[in-house]
Amino acid sequence: MHDGRRDRSGGSEPRGPSSRGSASGEPRSSRRDFLRTTARAGAALSAAAALGPFGARLPVHAAGSDALRVGLIGCGGRGTGAAVNCVRAAEGVTLVAMADLFPDRLAQSRETLREELGDRFAVDDEHAYTGFDAYIDLLVRRDTDLVILATPPVFRPIHFAAAVQANQHVFLEKPVAVDPVGVRAVIAATEEAGRRKLAVVAGTQRRHQASYLETMKRIQDGAIGDLLAGECHWNQGGLWVHERKEGESEMEWQLRNWLYFSWTSGDHIVEQHVHNLDVMNWALGGPPASAIALGGRQVRTEAKYGNVFDHFAVEYEYLGGIRVASQCRQIDGCASRVGERLVGTDGIADPSGTIWGRSANWRFKGEPMDPYQQEHADLIASIRKGEPLSEGRTVAESTLTAIIGRMSAYTGQKVTWEHALASTLDLTPKEWRLGDHPVDAVAVPGRTPLV
Repeated sequence: MHDGRRDRSGGSEPRGPSSRGSASGEPRSSRRDFLRTTARAGAALSAAAALGPFGARLPVHAAGSDALRVGLIGCGGRGTGAAVNCVRAAEGVTLVAMADLFPDRLAQSRETLREELGDRFAVDDEHAYTGFDAYIDLLVRRDTDLVILATPPVFRPIHFAAAVQANQHVFLEKPVAVDPVGVRAVIAATEEAGRRKLAVVAGTQRRHQASYLETMKRIQDGAIGDLLAGECHWNQGGLWVHERKEGESEMEWQLRNWLYFSWTSGDHIVEQHVHNLDVMNWALGGPPASAIALGGRQVRTEAKYGNVFDHFAVEYEYLGGIRVASQCRQIDGCASRVGERLVGTDGIADPSGTIWGRSANWRFKGEPMDPYQQEHADLIASIRKGEPLSEGRTVAESTLTAIIGRMSAYTGQKVTWEHALASTLDLTPKEWRLGDHPVDAVAVPGRTPLV
């Protein structure tokens, strides 16, 4: 997919679904105007984002007692796992509603969660929704306090804005967008969530992991001196592939095989490597000033791999001239490496729990814990204390950090933070229905234009 396509500046065309369909692909015109836009070009949330069917306003939810009713939007493997983590993270939490585009995926997840959660699973047939507008049904028809957003990343800005307008606390799975327009929408929704005192916790679980927290505190306290440079990697083999089945439209296949299309996933530098880049932003106090990258598609060249690259290498420049070398790769038969390293004037640190200092070495020896569950425990605790956590902006910045690496690799150009933050690049489809949706050509550095 070319990073130069779909420059939609200066128009009134909505970013959100403009013609939603049911799981069968048939249009549902009674809902087509429900959520026209989330935010564009840094603008505040559109008032249209709060409109329900036939112009009805979304209901207002208020957290009252310690009991929390949870809705799950996106019922794939990550969403199913997040629902288990959330419900098990604290007492008084119940899953009461589920939504997914595809009925079969929802049914499978529902059976898994019924078995895993026991009497804390309370999703009846009436509150299990499918179709492109399933998230609307959940927000309108079920009284929830907290929603988990775990669909493919392209939907995240749309769903997040709607959840905030419905006064929901949110668990926001990473990454939170696939393009700069989506990132700005998430930042706008985060600001609105702050005004409404809603908690927003992201799926960047390293920020809730004891070993990372303790190591990062020591780094920030000067354990390795002034930071000079960093490196981060997510190099591994291949992941799952959904082979196209007879009868599946282009759109349905791409959404089921979403890892391999940059419009659905952002490419693997965004979908996966965002974790490591988030650690770099955390350590260095904010996002980079620019990125210059290379990447390509050398091994995964079959049509089933869509239009994404299989490797990236990026040099990020942070304020003060600090450089971070970033690598990510998904190719079988190669050496694997996942992690981060920071270099300072007085030592080196692995932020996951080790410091090699000039004066002394240190290793984290605390009790092991599950960061995937801890992030939900922290979210719930913040809601109950009335001190809501707000991680929307940091995860949006880490997402855009990954996006500028992809933009640079796809185009062969240096990409600055300022350029990306103002970019009109929008990868969302013009129409949301399970019909034709041709695959965009693979990007070619030096030929693909930078938007």
